[in-house]
Amino acid sequence: MPMGWPTGRKLSRLVLWSLVAGLAAPEAARAQYYDEGYGYRRAPAYRPAPPPDSQRQFFWPWEDRPSAQPQMQDPGRAAPRGAYRTPRPRREREREREVTPSREGRSVQRPKPRPAPVVAKPAAPKPKTDPRTQIAVFGDSLAELLGSGLDAVYEANPDVVVIRRAKGDSGLVRKDVVDWPKAAEDYLKSNPKVSYAVVMVGANDRQPLRDGDQTVEPLSERWRALYRDRVDALLKVFSDRKVPVVWVGEPPMKSETLSADITSLNEIFRDRVQRAGGVYVDIWPAFVGEDNRYAATGPDLEGQQARLRTSDGVHFTQAGARKAAHFADVEIKRLIEATTGTPSLPDAVTPLAPEAPPAAAGEAKLDDDAAIDRLITAMLPSLPEPPGIPALPVKPAAGPVLPLTRNDVAPGGQLVTGRPRIDRDTGYTLERSLIRGAAPTPQPGRADDFRWPRG
Repeated sequence: MPMGWPTGRKLSRLVLWSLVAGLAAPEAARAQYYDEGYGYRRAPAYRPAPPPDSQRQFFWPWEDRPSAQPQMQDPGRAAPRGAYRTPRPRREREREREVTPSREGRSVQRPKPRPAPVVAKPAAPKPKTDPRTQIAVFGDSLAELLGSGLDAVYEANPDVVVIRRAKGDSGLVRKDVVDWPKAAEDYLKSNPKVSYAVVMVGANDRQPLRDGDQTVEPLSERWRALYRDRVDALLKVFSDRKVPVVWVGEPPMKSETLSADITSLNEIFRDRVQRAGGVYVDIWPAFVGEDNRYAATGPDLEGQQARLRTSDGVHFTQAGARKAAHFADVEIKRLIEATTGTPSLPDAVTPLAPEAPPAAAGEAKLDDDAAIDRLITAMLPSLPEPPGIPALPVKPAAGPVLPLTRNDVAPGGQLVTGRPRIDRDTGYTLERSLIRGAAPTPQPGRADDFRWPRG
């Protein structure tokens, strides 16, 4: 060791003081650096004075609160952040959560799904035990939709029931699908209480027809003759059973070619049904636009624009079926009125008043307004006409026809039935007023008389 180096106790003291100086040097240097202005000296943090207890909204658990919960000025507003809120019970929070296992096998609490709102189901229609009127619907898929529309019409009427006997893809051409004359006859034998028959068929009949061993092209002369016979065969089934028939024609189709062929079929239907004494219902105008062509939309029964046909351009929507059923319903009500002799009641109206007692012998029945008027006239004595009142002249329906642009031919320049002319100025003519624009001579008291003073 060199000469002059501290040894022993002096060396240990020197090491200790060096360690103390090294630990205290950074803080002293930093304080000296900021105090001498070389850097920014941070100002002490500003702490606002705490609000009084009456205005405080947060309290620590160990502090005393002046009230259990502060009163808010506006009860509708939510409490500010940090305001005291009464904690909900733990069991109540746990009941609103359900425990489901996760993929790792741990139980996870998730909010329980809310139950779906309860929707009131419509009341089921009451079964019609013994309806007096039964309407059977025969035909293809369009007839099935027509039957659903008629069923909606008479749903609230317990005396009328609609029986749908239609089958899709059927017609009068192919008997292998449905032989409609035989099928209608078998059903009328099994159910003799059918009051009226509604037929709508033809949408599937634009196809070749078998005549023995030959195939007849559609809509040819031979095809039309054979098709008329099949229409007559179906109508004969109902006429033999004395069941009135309401035959509903086909509507226009989206395909123009199909619509043209449907028009030919409707002509056959109209001719044969009217010959058989049935009722033909033409619904074509209800499903066309202003150009008399197919229209997918149109006014419904309430006058609102609605979609009446489906996207295939053939079948009805619910609104279209209800509209088609309306035209058939009008004819059915006429048949009911003609058969029973009394006007049919509205669909959704039932008689609320009790039935009147039968009329006594010799007493007139007041069935209509005309009978009531005749009864009142018979009860009142005839009153004589008071004398001295002159009879008023009868005004003719029209006077003599005279052209207004020709020259006057009557003597004195007056019309045959007109008053004498006040204007004596013979120079005022039609040419002067309309071509030259000369104003007529003003007459006293007329609107164009601007002389002053008046009179």
